[in-house]
Amino acid sequence: MAGLYDELLLLLHGIWSRRWVALGVAWGIAMLGWLGVALIPNSYQSKARVYVNTQSLLADKIGITQVQSQQDLDRVRNTLVSAENLEKVVRDTDLSQSVSGPRDVAAKITTLRENITLMAQADPSMIDISASSADSSMSDGANARIAQQVVQKLIDIFQEENLSGDRTQTRQSLGFLDQQIAVRGKQLEAADQRRVEFAQRYVGLLPGAGTISQRMDAARMEINNIDSQMVQAQSALSAMNGQLAGTPQTLPGVGASGGLSSLGQAQANLASMRARGWTANHPDVIAAQREVDSLRKTGSGGGAGGGATANPAYLSIKSMQAERSATVQALSTRKAQLQADLNTMMSKQVDEPGVASEQEKLDSDYAAIKAQYDKLMSDREEIRLRGDVKTETGSVQFQVINPPSTPTSPIAPNRPLLLLGVLFLAICIGVGVAFAMGQLKGSFPTAARLEKAIGLPVVGSISQTLNAAQVAIDRQRMKYFAGASGALAVVCVLLIVVEFVQRGMA
Repeated sequence: MAGLYDELLLLLHGIWSRRWVALGVAWGIAMLGWLGVALIPNSYQSKARVYVNTQSLLADKIGITQVQSQQDLDRVRNTLVSAENLEKVVRDTDLSQSVSGPRDVAAKITTLRENITLMAQADPSMIDISASSADSSMSDGANARIAQQVVQKLIDIFQEENLSGDRTQTRQSLGFLDQQIAVRGKQLEAADQRRVEFAQRYVGLLPGAGTISQRMDAARMEINNIDSQMVQAQSALSAMNGQLAGTPQTLPGVGASGGLSSLGQAQANLASMRARGWTANHPDVIAAQREVDSLRKTGSGGGAGGGATANPAYLSIKSMQAERSATVQALSTRKAQLQADLNTMMSKQVDEPGVASEQEKLDSDYAAIKAQYDKLMSDREEIRLRGDVKTETGSVQFQVINPPSTPTSPIAPNRPLLLLGVLFLAICIGVGVAFAMGQLKGSFPTAARLEKAIGLPVVGSISQTLNAAQVAIDRQRMKYFAGASGALAVVCVLLIVVEFVQRGMA
């Protein structure tokens, strides 16, 4: 530990013996550094805070989500510092005084983009807008004024253009969609016309909807249903025929007591049916009319005192037989018609095997165009609603919370700290130079080092002795050194004071 202490004392002694070299180097480095600090232009910054809210009472109703609202805020940040807007800032502020051509405008725009900052707070609706100006060709007051003008112009541009941008964007989007809808409408009309012409040639022969194969399958299924219905109807008709064969047409008469004759009874039944609203085409009415006509021809319905009368059960069965017979006839006719149409379509398929594929192509083309048309109509309605919500309900709310501040002191550089840093660095470099010179000089501060270096024992050493005159000279030199060192510190303090005075004047 004692050896380390001795080494430290020797090191300090070597530096102290070369103190004037260290002080001279410190003065030179300090002056150069302070000059460099003085040449750094002051940077003045102006800040403003704005509130931008893109929410709306109807937002959730039409699909404007939180993610889309955040995208709106990002769009605000991106468009605010676009080249077009920054050019307006250059031309409408004092920056235009130093602009002489397009090249200068482009340079100013590049500088502005680097010096403008948009930062969102914890609440994404709060945006801080800041701009700084550090033009060495302008005074501090001019830089401070330009920084405030830039922030104010950015706010004005947002109010003028960004709030009306939704209307312009909506109008352009609707115009584009209208053009596309008109084109798709014509294509849809042409595709539908081709489907109609095809249906008139082929598909209209069979009932139902769908492709030719589907219609043919439907016709076959209907024929099968008619066959089952015909079996049931023919079975019911056979039963009616059997009952009719075992039922007498007349019943014994009621004597001379004035009962109705067979003709009168038949006419009464016919009148009763017509009174109930049955038409002449009704099977029971047709059967009753035939019965009346038959009795009139045979003359069996003469007087009221005849010995026999018409059997009501026979007449009822007769009418039901006529109804079952009509049902069988109708089913047969329908089956024949469907079978004929099916045969015709099958023959057309044999003659023209591409009919089915042509219909599928027509249907697929129509479905594709119809889907595009419906999607465009849906998109147009959605964009129109969104545009109405954003423009009519005031979906974008903009408010200046903190107006652009007027900078009174530069934010950069921190000259007092830089001046002190230059002083400290200059002292360190001076001490380092003195130490290096001590290490490079071929002298030995102690006898022990000399003995170690030459490898021979040192008999003794002679210490330095100073007389009174030399001591007085050393004291005078010490005063000079202290004065020069203090002057270096005083110069640093004066520069710091000058910096604060200049800030106050700005």
